[in-house]
Amino acid sequence: MNNLPDPTAITLQVNGNSQSCPVGTTLPKLLVQLEMDPRLVAVEYNGEILHRQFWETTVMQTDDRLEVVTIVGGG
Repeated sequence: MNNLPDPTAITLQVNGNSQSCPVGTTLPKLLVQLEMDPRLVAVEYNGEILHRQFWETTVMQTDDRLEVVTIVGGG
């Protein structure tokens, strides 16, 4: 059994849970991988609210910390 880390994947934290994704994954692709609708969430990336205009160019890195909050409408 080989216990070496997968060189094609990274590990990061999403809402306090360890997640893995392929190297080069952008934020929108990660959200889809996690079965979240990118149109209905707000994201804190490494302690800062990440404006939507930067999502496509934000590539996940090892040990990144994300907090993803679902936007709920109401009346």
